[in-house]
Amino acid sequence: MLTLELLNAANQADFTALLDGVYEHSPWIAGQAWSQRPFKSLAQLKLALAEVVRTAPQEAQLGLIRAHPELAGKAMVAKSLTAESTNEQSKAGLTNCTPTEFETIQRLNAAYNAKFGFPFILAVRGPRGLGLTKSEIIATFERRLGNQPDFEFAESLRNIHRIAEIRLNDKFGHEPTLGNAVWDWAEELAVDSDPGYFERGELCVTYLTDAHQSCAKRLAGWMADDCGFDEVQIDAVGNVVGIYHGTDRQAKRLLTGSHYDTVRNGGKYDGRLGILVPMACVRELHKQGRRLPYGIEVVGFSEEEGQRYKAVFLGSGALTGQFNAQWLDQADADGVTMREAMAQAGLDINELAKIKRDPARYLGFVETHIEQGPVLNALDLPLGVVTSINGSVRYLGEIVGMASHAGTTPMGMRRDAAAAAAELTLHVERRAAAVPDLVATVGMLEVPNGSINVVPGRCRFSLDVRATTNEVRDACAQDIQAELRAICDRRGLHFTLEETMRAAAAPSAPAWQQRWEHAVQALGLPVFRLPSGAGHDAMMLHQVMPQAMLFLRGLNAGISHNPLEAITNDDTELCVRAFQNLLDQLASDLT
Repeated sequence: MLTLELLNAANQADFTALLDGVYEHSPWIAGQAWSQRPFKSLAQLKLALAEVVRTAPQEAQLGLIRAHPELAGKAMVAKSLTAESTNEQSKAGLTNCTPTEFETIQRLNAAYNAKFGFPFILAVRGPRGLGLTKSEIIATFERRLGNQPDFEFAESLRNIHRIAEIRLNDKFGHEPTLGNAVWDWAEELAVDSDPGYFERGELCVTYLTDAHQSCAKRLAGWMADDCGFDEVQIDAVGNVVGIYHGTDRQAKRLLTGSHYDTVRNGGKYDGRLGILVPMACVRELHKQGRRLPYGIEVVGFSEEEGQRYKAVFLGSGALTGQFNAQWLDQADADGVTMREAMAQAGLDINELAKIKRDPARYLGFVETHIEQGPVLNALDLPLGVVTSINGSVRYLGEIVGMASHAGTTPMGMRRDAAAAAAELTLHVERRAAAVPDLVATVGMLEVPNGSINVVPGRCRFSLDVRATTNEVRDACAQDIQAELRAICDRRGLHFTLEETMRAAAAPSAPAWQQRWEHAVQALGLPVFRLPSGAGHDAMMLHQVMPQAMLFLRGLNAGISHNPLEAITNDDTELCVRAFQNLLDQLASDLT
Protein backbone atom coordinates (compact mmCIF):
# COMPACT_ATOMS: atom_id res chain seq x y z
CA MET A 1 0.00 0.00 0.00
CA LEU A 2 1.11 3.55 -0.72
CA THR A 3 1.99 5.77 2.26
CA LEU A 4 2.48 9.48 2.73
CA GLU A 5 5.97 8.81 4.06
CA LEU A 6 6.91 7.11 0.79
CA LEU A 7 5.38 9.90 -1.31
CA ASN A 8 6.98 12.69 0.70
CA ALA A 9 10.42 11.12 0.33
CA ALA A 10 10.11 10.51 -3.43
CA ASN A 11 11.74 12.57 -6.16
CA GLN A 12 9.47 14.13 -8.75
CA ALA A 13 9.66 11.25 -11.21
CA ASP A 14 9.00 8.61 -8.56
CA PHE A 15 6.22 10.72 -7.00
CA THR A 16 4.52 10.95 -10.39
CA ALA A 17 4.94 7.23 -11.00
CA LEU A 18 3.50 6.32 -7.60
CA LEU A 19 0.36 8.33 -8.41
CA ASP A 20 0.02 6.95 -11.92
CA GLY A 21 -3.59 6.33 -12.87
CA VAL A 22 -5.13 8.62 -10.25
CA TYR A 23 -5.94 11.18 -12.95
CA GLU A 24 -6.62 9.42 -16.26
CA HIS A 25 -3.62 9.67 -18.63
CA SER A 26 -2.59 12.97 -16.98
CA PRO A 27 0.73 12.59 -15.12
CA TRP A 28 1.28 16.35 -15.28
CA ILE A 29 -1.08 16.81 -12.34
CA ALA A 30 0.98 14.73 -9.94
CA GLY A 31 4.16 16.23 -11.37
CA GLN A 32 3.05 19.75 -10.48
CA ALA A 33 1.72 18.76 -7.04
CA TRP A 34 5.12 17.26 -6.09
CA SER A 35 6.52 20.67 -5.11
CA GLN A 36 3.91 21.01 -2.35
CA ARG A 37 5.40 18.16 -0.27
CA PRO A 38 5.40 17.21 2.52
CA PHE A 39 1.75 16.23 2.81
CA LYS A 40 0.60 15.58 6.36
CA SER A 41 -2.70 13.96 5.43
CA LEU A 42 -4.37 12.18 2.55
CA ALA A 43 -6.96 14.97 2.50
CA GLN A 44 -4.22 17.53 1.96
CA LEU A 45 -2.80 15.51 -0.94
CA LYS A 46 -6.23 15.22 -2.58
CA LEU A 47 -6.76 18.96 -2.28
CA ALA A 48 -3.31 19.75 -3.70
CA LEU A 49 -3.99 17.62 -6.78
CA ALA A 50 -7.39 19.25 -7.25
CA GLU A 51 -5.84 22.70 -6.93
CA VAL A 52 -3.36 21.91 -9.72
CA VAL A 53 -6.30 21.16 -11.98
CA ARG A 54 -8.33 24.14 -10.81
CA THR A 55 -5.55 26.60 -11.60
CA ALA A 56 -4.51 24.97 -14.89
CA PRO A 57 -5.27 26.61 -18.25
CA GLN A 58 -8.64 25.67 -19.71
CA GLU A 59 -6.91 23.80 -22.55
CA ALA A 60 -5.23 21.51 -20.01
CA GLN A 61 -8.52 20.99 -18.15
CA LEU A 62 -10.25 20.10 -21.42
CA GLY A 63 -7.46 17.65 -22.21
CA LEU A 64 -8.00 16.00 -18.83
CA ILE A 65 -11.72 15.62 -19.51
CA ARG A 66 -11.10 14.20 -22.99
CA ALA A 67 -8.59 11.72 -21.55
CA HIS A 68 -11.49 9.88 -19.94
CA PRO A 69 -13.37 7.19 -21.87
CA GLU A 70 -17.06 7.25 -22.62
CA LEU A 71 -19.24 5.22 -20.30
CA ALA A 72 -19.93 1.84 -21.87
CA GLY A 73 -18.25 3.19 -24.98
CA LYS A 74 -15.91 1.94 -27.68
CA ALA A 75 -12.95 1.60 -25.33
CA MET A 76 -14.95 -0.66 -23.04
CA VAL A 77 -16.11 -2.81 -25.95
CA ALA A 78 -12.53 -3.01 -27.28
CA LYS A 79 -11.27 -3.77 -23.74
CA SER A 80 -8.76 -0.93 -23.98
CA LEU A 81 -9.78 0.87 -20.77
CA THR A 82 -7.22 1.53 -18.07
CA ALA A 83 -7.33 -0.86 -15.12
CA GLU A 84 -8.88 1.88 -12.99
CA SER A 85 -11.65 2.66 -15.50
CA THR A 86 -12.35 -1.03 -16.03
CA ASN A 87 -12.77 -1.48 -12.27
CA GLU A 88 -15.10 1.49 -11.98
CA GLN A 89 -17.32 0.67 -14.94
CA SER A 90 -17.46 -2.95 -13.81
CA LYS A 91 -18.58 -2.02 -10.27
CA ALA A 92 -21.38 0.06 -11.77
CA GLY A 93 -22.49 -2.88 -13.93
CA LEU A 94 -21.65 -1.10 -17.19
CA THR A 95 -19.71 -4.10 -18.47
CA ASN A 96 -22.94 -6.09 -18.26
CA CYS A 97 -25.56 -3.88 -19.88
CA THR A 98 -28.69 -5.23 -21.49
CA PRO A 99 -29.03 -4.38 -25.20
CA THR A 100 -31.60 -1.70 -24.33
CA GLU A 101 -29.36 -0.14 -21.66
CA PHE A 102 -26.37 -0.21 -23.99
CA GLU A 103 -28.38 1.43 -26.79
CA THR A 104 -29.66 4.12 -24.39
CA ILE A 105 -26.16 4.95 -23.14
CA GLN A 106 -24.77 5.09 -26.69
CA ARG A 107 -27.54 7.50 -27.69
CA LEU A 108 -26.81 9.68 -24.66
CA ASN A 109 -23.06 9.59 -25.35
CA ALA A 110 -23.66 10.85 -28.89
CA ALA A 111 -26.03 13.61 -27.79
CA TYR A 112 -23.68 14.71 -25.01
CA ASN A 113 -20.62 14.86 -27.27
CA ALA A 114 -22.58 16.77 -29.89
CA LYS A 115 -23.65 19.39 -27.35
CA PHE A 116 -20.51 19.78 -25.24
CA GLY A 117 -17.61 18.48 -27.31
CA PHE A 118 -16.23 16.20 -24.62
CA PRO A 119 -17.23 12.87 -23.06
CA PHE A 120 -19.70 12.56 -20.20
CA ILE A 121 -17.78 12.16 -16.93
CA LEU A 122 -19.43 10.62 -13.88
CA ALA A 123 -17.88 9.13 -10.75
CA VAL A 124 -19.79 5.89 -11.26
CA ARG A 125 -18.62 4.42 -7.95
CA GLY A 126 -20.84 7.05 -6.37
CA PRO A 127 -20.90 9.01 -3.12
CA ARG A 128 -20.49 5.84 -1.01
CA GLY A 129 -17.85 4.28 -3.28
CA LEU A 130 -19.84 1.11 -3.92
CA GLY A 131 -21.08 1.88 -7.41
CA LEU A 132 -24.16 3.59 -8.82
CA THR A 133 -26.89 1.53 -10.42
CA LYS A 134 -27.32 1.69 -14.17
CA SER A 135 -30.67 3.43 -13.72
CA GLU A 136 -29.00 6.10 -11.56
CA ILE A 137 -26.28 6.58 -14.17
CA ILE A 138 -28.78 6.94 -17.01
CA ALA A 139 -30.95 9.36 -14.99
CA THR A 140 -27.89 11.51 -14.20
CA PHE A 141 -26.81 11.40 -17.84
CA GLU A 142 -30.23 12.61 -19.01
CA ARG A 143 -30.39 15.35 -16.36
CA ARG A 144 -26.94 16.75 -17.07
CA LEU A 145 -27.63 16.94 -20.79
CA GLY A 146 -29.79 19.93 -19.90
CA ASN A 147 -26.94 21.87 -18.24
CA GLN A 148 -25.26 24.91 -19.72
CA PRO A 149 -21.78 24.26 -21.21
CA ASP A 150 -19.77 26.23 -18.62
CA PHE A 151 -21.56 24.58 -15.73
CA GLU A 152 -21.19 21.12 -17.26
CA PHE A 153 -17.48 21.70 -17.86
CA ALA A 154 -17.03 22.46 -14.15
CA GLU A 155 -19.25 19.53 -13.14
CA SER A 156 -17.10 17.20 -15.24
CA LEU A 157 -13.98 18.35 -13.38
CA ARG A 158 -15.71 17.86 -10.03
CA ASN A 159 -16.55 14.29 -10.99
CA ILE A 160 -12.97 13.73 -12.08
CA HIS A 161 -11.79 14.81 -8.64
CA ARG A 162 -14.19 12.34 -7.04
CA ILE A 163 -12.90 9.58 -9.32
CA ALA A 164 -9.35 10.52 -8.31
CA GLU A 165 -10.30 10.53 -4.62
CA ILE A 166 -11.64 6.99 -4.78
CA ARG A 167 -8.58 5.82 -6.72
CA LEU A 168 -6.32 7.37 -4.08
CA ASN A 169 -8.30 5.59 -1.37
CA ASP A 170 -7.61 2.32 -3.18
CA LYS A 171 -3.89 3.06 -3.46
CA PHE A 172 -3.63 3.99 0.22
CA GLY A 173 -5.97 1.26 1.46
CA HIS A 174 -8.05 4.01 3.05
CA GLU A 175 -11.63 3.27 4.08
CA PRO A 176 -13.67 6.22 5.44
CA THR A 177 -15.42 4.10 8.08
CA LEU A 178 -16.76 7.02 10.11
CA GLY A 179 -18.13 8.69 6.99
CA ASN A 180 -19.67 5.39 5.91
CA ALA A 181 -21.47 5.06 9.24
CA VAL A 182 -23.04 8.50 8.98
CA TRP A 183 -23.90 7.98 5.29
CA ASP A 184 -25.54 4.63 6.04
CA TRP A 185 -27.53 6.04 8.95
CA ALA A 186 -28.82 8.82 6.70
CA GLU A 187 -29.90 6.27 4.10
CA GLU A 188 -31.76 4.20 6.67
CA LEU A 189 -33.40 7.26 8.22
CA ALA A 190 -34.65 8.24 4.75
CA VAL A 191 -36.77 5.07 4.55
CA ASP A 192 -39.51 6.82 6.52
CA SER A 193 -41.57 9.31 4.51
CA ASP A 194 -45.06 10.80 4.70
CA PRO A 195 -47.94 9.28 2.69
CA GLY A 196 -48.15 10.58 -0.86
CA TYR A 197 -44.39 11.03 -0.92
CA PHE A 198 -43.40 7.55 0.21
CA GLU A 199 -45.27 5.97 -2.69
CA ARG A 200 -43.32 8.11 -5.21
CA GLY A 201 -39.98 7.39 -3.58
CA GLU A 202 -39.73 10.97 -2.29
CA LEU A 203 -38.64 12.12 1.16
CA CYS A 204 -41.01 14.22 3.25
CA VAL A 205 -41.09 14.06 7.04
CA THR A 206 -43.30 16.66 8.71
CA TYR A 207 -43.89 17.28 12.37
CA LEU A 208 -45.44 14.37 14.33
CA THR A 209 -46.61 12.30 11.37
CA ASP A 210 -46.11 8.54 11.58
CA ALA A 211 -42.91 8.87 9.53
CA HIS A 212 -41.66 11.59 11.86
CA GLN A 213 -42.29 9.47 14.94
CA SER A 214 -40.59 6.50 13.29
CA CYS A 215 -37.50 8.64 12.64
CA ALA A 216 -37.46 9.68 16.29
CA LYS A 217 -37.58 6.06 17.42
CA ARG A 218 -34.77 5.10 15.05
CA LEU A 219 -32.56 7.91 16.30
CA ALA A 220 -33.29 7.06 19.92
CA GLY A 221 -32.54 3.39 19.27
CA TRP A 222 -29.22 4.14 17.60
CA MET A 223 -28.21 6.50 20.38
CA ALA A 224 -28.97 3.91 23.07
CA ASP A 225 -27.99 0.66 21.39
CA ASP A 226 -25.31 1.54 18.83
CA CYS A 227 -23.61 4.62 20.25
CA GLY A 228 -23.61 4.07 24.01
CA PHE A 229 -25.31 7.25 25.20
CA ASP A 230 -25.97 7.12 28.94
CA GLU A 231 -29.43 8.69 28.74
CA VAL A 232 -31.83 8.84 25.79
CA GLN A 233 -35.34 10.25 25.69
CA ILE A 234 -37.94 11.76 23.38
CA ASP A 235 -39.13 14.92 25.10
CA ALA A 236 -42.51 16.65 25.17
CA VAL A 237 -42.00 18.48 21.87
CA GLY A 238 -40.63 15.39 20.09
CA ASN A 239 -36.92 16.17 20.35
CA VAL A 240 -34.65 13.12 20.57
CA VAL A 241 -32.14 13.82 23.34
CA GLY A 242 -29.02 11.75 23.98
CA ILE A 243 -26.61 12.49 26.84
CA TYR A 244 -23.09 11.09 27.14
CA HIS A 245 -21.75 12.02 30.55
CA GLY A 246 -18.29 13.34 31.20
CA THR A 247 -15.88 12.13 33.88
CA ASP A 248 -17.99 14.17 36.30
CA ARG A 249 -21.71 13.76 35.74
CA GLN A 250 -22.29 17.23 37.15
CA ALA A 251 -19.86 18.87 34.70
CA LYS A 252 -21.15 21.31 32.10
CA ARG A 253 -22.14 19.89 28.73
CA LEU A 254 -21.45 20.70 25.13
CA LEU A 255 -24.79 21.00 23.32
CA THR A 256 -25.04 19.99 19.67
CA GLY A 257 -27.54 18.68 17.15
CA SER A 258 -29.87 19.70 14.35
CA HIS A 259 -33.34 18.83 13.02
CA TYR A 260 -34.69 15.60 11.57
CA ASP A 261 -37.85 16.92 9.91
CA THR A 262 -37.62 17.71 6.17
CA VAL A 263 -39.18 19.90 3.54
CA ARG A 264 -41.52 18.28 1.03
CA ASN A 265 -39.61 16.18 -1.50
CA GLY A 266 -36.38 17.19 0.22
CA GLY A 267 -32.91 15.76 0.71
CA LYS A 268 -31.47 13.24 3.15
CA TYR A 269 -28.83 15.39 4.85
CA ASP A 270 -30.27 18.83 5.62
CA GLY A 271 -30.45 18.88 9.40
CA ARG A 272 -29.93 15.16 9.87
CA LEU A 273 -26.19 15.39 9.26
CA GLY A 274 -25.89 17.53 12.39
CA ILE A 275 -27.40 14.76 14.50
CA LEU A 276 -25.55 11.83 12.97
CA VAL A 277 -22.03 13.32 13.00
CA PRO A 278 -21.89 13.84 16.79
CA MET A 279 -23.58 10.45 17.26
CA ALA A 280 -20.61 8.90 15.43
CA CYS A 281 -18.23 10.81 17.72
CA VAL A 282 -19.99 9.54 20.85
CA ARG A 283 -19.98 6.02 19.45
CA GLU A 284 -16.18 6.19 19.07
CA LEU A 285 -15.73 7.56 22.59
CA HIS A 286 -17.91 4.76 23.95
CA LYS A 287 -15.93 2.12 22.02
CA GLN A 288 -12.72 3.48 23.54
CA GLY A 289 -14.24 3.60 27.03
CA ARG A 290 -13.30 7.27 27.07
CA ARG A 291 -14.92 10.09 29.00
CA LEU A 292 -14.22 13.79 28.54
CA PRO A 293 -14.08 16.46 31.26
CA TYR A 294 -17.51 17.62 30.09
CA GLY A 295 -20.72 15.96 28.95
CA ILE A 296 -22.06 15.82 25.41
CA GLU A 297 -25.76 16.37 24.73
CA VAL A 298 -26.95 15.61 21.20
CA VAL A 299 -30.44 16.79 20.28
CA GLY A 300 -32.35 15.72 17.21
CA PHE A 301 -34.69 18.70 17.00
CA SER A 302 -38.18 17.64 16.03
CA GLU A 303 -39.09 20.62 13.88
CA GLU A 304 -37.27 23.43 12.09
CA GLU A 305 -38.78 23.69 8.62
CA GLY A 306 -42.27 25.01 9.38
CA GLN A 307 -43.93 22.64 6.91
CA ARG A 308 -46.94 21.42 8.86
CA TYR A 309 -47.67 24.40 11.12
CA LYS A 310 -46.81 28.09 10.77
CA ALA A 311 -44.61 27.93 13.86
CA VAL A 312 -40.94 27.16 13.14
CA PHE A 313 -37.98 26.11 15.28
CA LEU A 314 -40.36 24.27 17.61
CA GLY A 315 -37.62 21.91 18.78
CA SER A 316 -34.77 24.32 19.41
CA GLY A 317 -37.16 27.09 20.47
CA ALA A 318 -38.45 24.89 23.28
CA LEU A 319 -34.88 24.59 24.62
CA THR A 320 -34.61 28.37 24.81
CA GLY A 321 -38.01 28.77 26.48
CA GLN A 322 -39.68 30.22 23.38
CA PHE A 323 -42.44 27.68 22.79
CA ASN A 324 -45.61 29.76 22.43
CA ALA A 325 -48.66 28.03 23.93
CA GLN A 326 -50.87 29.74 21.33
CA TRP A 327 -49.23 27.56 18.68
CA LEU A 328 -51.06 24.56 20.11
CA ASP A 329 -54.30 25.78 18.54
CA GLN A 330 -52.85 26.11 15.03
CA ALA A 331 -54.38 23.67 12.56
CA ASP A 332 -52.63 21.94 9.66
CA ALA A 333 -54.04 21.58 6.13
CA ASP A 334 -56.24 18.68 7.32
CA GLY A 335 -57.61 20.64 10.27
CA VAL A 336 -55.54 18.76 12.89
CA THR A 337 -54.38 21.12 15.61
CA MET A 338 -50.90 20.90 17.07
CA ARG A 339 -52.46 20.04 20.41
CA GLU A 340 -54.27 17.08 18.83
CA ALA A 341 -51.14 15.95 16.94
CA MET A 342 -49.13 16.00 20.16
CA ALA A 343 -51.77 14.00 22.01
CA GLN A 344 -51.90 11.42 19.19
CA ALA A 345 -48.10 11.12 19.36
CA GLY A 346 -48.24 10.52 23.12
CA LEU A 347 -46.55 13.82 24.02
CA ASP A 348 -47.55 15.59 27.23
CA ILE A 349 -48.01 19.34 26.69
CA ASN A 350 -47.85 19.84 30.46
CA GLU A 351 -44.17 18.92 30.24
CA LEU A 352 -43.29 21.54 27.60
CA ALA A 353 -42.04 24.13 30.07
CA LYS A 354 -39.55 21.63 31.50
CA ILE A 355 -37.69 21.44 28.18
CA LYS A 356 -36.14 24.88 28.68
CA ARG A 357 -32.41 24.58 29.36
CA ASP A 358 -30.38 26.52 31.88
CA PRO A 359 -27.58 28.12 29.79
CA ALA A 360 -25.30 28.08 32.84
CA ARG A 361 -25.20 24.27 32.54
CA TYR A 362 -23.72 24.41 29.04
CA LEU A 363 -20.39 25.35 27.50
CA GLY A 364 -21.92 26.30 24.17
CA PHE A 365 -23.67 24.97 21.08
CA VAL A 366 -22.06 23.69 17.88
CA GLU A 367 -23.75 22.41 14.74
CA THR A 368 -22.54 20.63 11.62
CA HIS A 369 -24.66 21.11 8.51
CA ILE A 370 -24.58 20.56 4.77
CA GLU A 371 -23.78 23.92 3.17
CA GLN A 372 -26.98 24.11 1.10
CA GLY A 373 -25.13 26.22 -1.45
CA PRO A 374 -22.56 26.04 -4.28
CA VAL A 375 -19.55 27.82 -2.74
CA LEU A 376 -17.58 24.92 -1.24
CA ASN A 377 -18.42 22.71 -4.21
CA ALA A 378 -17.09 25.28 -6.67
CA LEU A 379 -13.85 25.66 -4.70
CA ASP A 380 -13.26 21.89 -4.32
CA LEU A 381 -13.27 22.29 -0.53
CA PRO A 382 -14.88 19.66 1.71
CA LEU A 383 -15.37 21.86 4.81
CA GLY A 384 -16.09 25.51 5.56
CA VAL A 385 -16.25 27.44 8.83
CA VAL A 386 -19.37 29.56 9.30
CA THR A 387 -18.80 33.16 10.36
CA SER A 388 -22.42 34.14 10.86
CA ILE A 389 -25.95 32.96 10.19
CA ASN A 390 -27.54 35.71 8.16
CA GLY A 391 -30.23 37.87 9.63
CA SER A 392 -33.32 37.90 7.44
CA VAL A 393 -36.51 39.81 6.89
CA ARG A 394 -39.43 38.82 4.67
CA TYR A 395 -42.33 40.76 3.18
CA LEU A 396 -45.45 40.10 1.15
CA GLY A 397 -46.50 42.97 -1.07
CA GLU A 398 -49.01 43.98 -3.69
CA ILE A 399 -48.82 46.67 -6.36
CA VAL A 400 -52.15 48.00 -7.60
CA GLY A 401 -52.67 49.84 -10.89
CA MET A 402 -55.47 49.60 -13.45
CA ALA A 403 -56.39 46.59 -15.53
CA SER A 404 -57.09 47.66 -19.11
CA HIS A 405 -57.28 46.36 -22.66
CA ALA A 406 -53.87 45.30 -23.97
CA GLY A 407 -54.74 46.32 -27.52
CA THR A 408 -56.33 49.73 -26.95
CA THR A 409 -54.35 51.20 -24.03
CA PRO A 410 -51.37 53.23 -25.32
CA MET A 411 -48.03 52.39 -23.76
CA GLY A 412 -47.68 55.84 -22.21
CA MET A 413 -51.08 55.67 -20.57
CA ARG A 414 -50.80 52.32 -18.83
CA ARG A 415 -50.80 51.69 -15.08
CA ASP A 416 -49.11 48.29 -15.31
CA ALA A 417 -48.61 46.66 -11.90
CA ALA A 418 -46.54 43.75 -13.27
CA ALA A 419 -44.14 46.07 -15.09
CA ALA A 420 -43.60 47.93 -11.81
CA ALA A 421 -42.91 44.66 -10.01
CA ALA A 422 -40.42 43.69 -12.72
CA GLU A 423 -38.66 47.02 -12.35
CA LEU A 424 -38.51 46.51 -8.59
CA THR A 425 -37.12 43.00 -9.03
CA LEU A 426 -34.21 44.29 -11.12
CA HIS A 427 -33.50 46.95 -8.49
CA VAL A 428 -33.49 44.28 -5.78
CA GLU A 429 -30.94 42.28 -7.78
CA ARG A 430 -28.65 45.30 -8.35
CA ARG A 431 -28.89 46.57 -4.77
CA ALA A 432 -28.00 43.23 -3.17
CA ALA A 433 -25.19 42.49 -5.65
CA ALA A 434 -23.45 45.74 -4.68
CA VAL A 435 -22.68 44.61 -1.10
CA PRO A 436 -20.66 41.54 -0.05
CA ASP A 437 -22.57 38.81 1.84
CA LEU A 438 -25.93 40.48 1.15
CA VAL A 439 -28.66 38.67 -0.78
CA ALA A 440 -32.18 39.74 -1.69
CA THR A 441 -34.79 37.77 -3.58
CA VAL A 442 -38.19 38.31 -5.12
CA GLY A 443 -39.26 34.69 -4.96
CA MET A 444 -42.96 34.99 -5.85
CA LEU A 445 -44.62 37.07 -8.55
CA GLU A 446 -48.31 36.64 -9.28
CA VAL A 447 -50.83 38.47 -11.42
CA PRO A 448 -54.21 37.46 -9.94
CA ASN A 449 -56.68 36.47 -12.66
CA GLY A 450 -54.19 37.56 -15.29
CA SER A 451 -55.08 37.33 -18.97
CA ILE A 452 -52.98 37.40 -22.12
CA ASN A 453 -54.80 40.44 -23.47
CA VAL A 454 -55.10 42.50 -20.29
CA VAL A 455 -52.61 45.01 -18.84
CA PRO A 456 -52.03 43.72 -15.29
CA GLY A 457 -53.89 45.77 -12.71
CA ARG A 458 -52.51 43.94 -9.69
CA CYS A 459 -49.29 42.09 -8.95
CA ARG A 460 -48.44 40.29 -5.74
CA PHE A 461 -44.84 39.63 -4.80
CA SER A 462 -42.57 38.46 -1.99
CA LEU A 463 -39.29 39.93 -0.80
CA ASP A 464 -36.58 38.16 1.20
CA VAL A 465 -33.49 40.10 2.37
CA ARG A 466 -30.58 38.46 4.23
CA ALA A 467 -27.19 39.68 5.43
CA THR A 468 -24.51 38.83 7.97
CA THR A 469 -25.50 41.84 10.09
CA ASN A 470 -28.88 43.29 10.93
CA GLU A 471 -27.67 46.76 9.92
CA VAL A 472 -26.74 45.74 6.38
CA ARG A 473 -29.99 43.79 6.03
CA ASP A 474 -32.13 46.69 7.23
CA ALA A 475 -30.35 49.29 5.08
CA CYS A 476 -31.05 47.17 2.01
CA ALA A 477 -34.70 46.63 2.96
CA GLN A 478 -35.18 50.36 3.49
CA ASP A 479 -33.62 51.21 0.13
CA ILE A 480 -35.85 48.68 -1.62
CA GLN A 481 -38.94 50.13 0.04
CA ALA A 482 -37.90 53.64 -1.02
CA GLU A 483 -37.41 52.43 -4.61
CA LEU A 484 -40.83 50.72 -4.54
CA ARG A 485 -42.40 53.97 -3.44
CA ALA A 486 -40.61 55.91 -6.19
CA ILE A 487 -41.58 53.42 -8.89
CA CYS A 488 -45.23 53.51 -7.89
CA ASP A 489 -45.29 57.32 -7.68
CA ARG A 490 -43.77 57.63 -11.14
CA ARG A 491 -46.15 55.06 -12.65
CA GLY A 492 -49.31 56.25 -10.88
CA LEU A 493 -49.69 53.11 -8.76
CA HIS A 494 -50.07 52.35 -5.10
CA PHE A 495 -48.83 49.41 -3.01
CA THR A 496 -49.04 47.55 0.27
CA LEU A 497 -46.09 45.83 1.95
CA GLU A 498 -46.42 43.59 5.02
CA GLU A 499 -43.46 42.32 7.02
CA THR A 500 -44.08 38.64 7.73
CA MET A 501 -40.85 37.49 9.39
CA ARG A 502 -37.75 38.96 10.99
CA ALA A 503 -34.79 37.01 12.36
CA ALA A 504 -31.67 38.53 13.85
CA ALA A 505 -28.23 37.66 12.53
CA ALA A 506 -26.33 35.13 14.61
CA PRO A 507 -22.58 35.73 14.34
CA SER A 508 -20.41 32.84 15.47
CA ALA A 509 -18.81 33.21 18.88
CA PRO A 510 -15.13 34.00 18.12
CA ALA A 511 -13.67 31.38 20.49
CA TRP A 512 -15.92 28.65 19.10
CA GLN A 513 -15.35 29.65 15.49
CA GLN A 514 -11.63 29.45 16.20
CA ARG A 515 -12.07 25.91 17.55
CA TRP A 516 -13.68 24.88 14.28
CA GLU A 517 -10.85 26.55 12.37
CA HIS A 518 -8.20 24.67 14.36
CA ALA A 519 -10.19 21.44 13.88
CA VAL A 520 -10.13 21.89 10.11
CA GLN A 521 -6.45 22.85 10.03
CA ALA A 522 -5.57 19.71 12.00
CA LEU A 523 -6.86 17.68 9.03
CA GLY A 524 -4.37 19.36 6.73
CA LEU A 525 -7.09 21.47 5.10
CA PRO A 526 -7.16 25.25 4.61
CA VAL A 527 -9.62 27.30 6.61
CA PHE A 528 -12.32 28.78 4.42
CA ARG A 529 -14.81 31.10 6.10
CA LEU A 530 -18.29 31.81 4.79
CA PRO A 531 -21.64 33.03 6.08
CA SER A 532 -24.78 30.93 6.16
CA GLY A 533 -27.60 32.33 4.10
CA ALA A 534 -30.01 29.70 5.43
CA GLY A 535 -31.51 29.67 8.90
CA HIS A 536 -30.53 26.97 11.41
CA ASP A 537 -31.34 25.76 14.91
CA ALA A 538 -28.08 27.44 15.97
CA MET A 539 -29.88 30.78 15.52
CA MET A 540 -32.17 29.91 18.42
CA LEU A 541 -29.41 28.66 20.70
CA HIS A 542 -27.38 31.76 19.83
CA GLN A 543 -29.84 33.75 21.92
CA VAL A 544 -28.80 32.01 25.14
CA MET A 545 -25.26 30.64 24.64
CA PRO A 546 -22.24 30.91 22.32
CA GLN A 547 -22.58 29.00 19.04
CA ALA A 548 -20.57 28.18 15.93
CA MET A 549 -21.16 26.02 12.85
CA LEU A 550 -19.19 23.88 10.41
CA PHE A 551 -20.38 23.37 6.84
CA LEU A 552 -19.93 20.21 4.76
CA ARG A 553 -19.76 20.42 0.98
CA GLY A 554 -22.77 19.19 -0.95
CA LEU A 555 -22.64 17.55 -4.38
CA ASN A 556 -24.60 18.61 -7.47
CA ALA A 557 -23.49 22.23 -7.05
CA GLY A 558 -24.51 22.14 -3.41
CA ILE A 559 -28.23 21.87 -4.11
CA SER A 560 -30.45 21.36 -1.05
CA HIS A 561 -34.17 21.08 -0.26
CA ASN A 562 -34.12 18.77 -3.27
CA PRO A 563 -33.76 15.01 -3.83
CA LEU A 564 -30.43 15.73 -5.59
CA GLU A 565 -28.93 16.83 -2.26
CA ALA A 566 -25.91 14.57 -1.74
CA ILE A 567 -22.64 14.16 0.16
CA THR A 568 -19.69 11.77 -0.12
CA ASN A 569 -18.48 9.36 2.51
CA ASP A 570 -14.99 10.91 2.29
CA ASP A 571 -16.21 14.44 2.99
CA THR A 572 -18.35 13.12 5.82
CA GLU A 573 -15.35 11.32 7.29
CA LEU A 574 -13.53 14.67 7.42
CA CYS A 575 -16.56 16.27 9.07
CA VAL A 576 -16.63 13.61 11.82
CA ARG A 577 -12.89 13.92 12.36
CA ALA A 578 -13.14 17.71 12.55
CA PHE A 579 -15.81 17.27 15.24
CA GLN A 580 -13.52 14.88 17.10
CA ASN A 581 -10.73 17.46 16.87
CA LEU A 582 -13.04 20.08 18.36
CA LEU A 583 -13.96 17.74 21.22
CA ASP A 584 -10.28 17.14 21.96
CA GLN A 585 -9.49 20.86 21.88
CA LEU A 586 -12.30 21.55 24.30
CA ALA A 587 -11.09 18.80 26.61
CA SER A 588 -7.59 20.30 26.54
CA ASP A 589 -8.96 23.79 27.26
CA LEU A 590 -10.80 22.52 30.33
CA THR A 591 -7.89 20.58 31.88
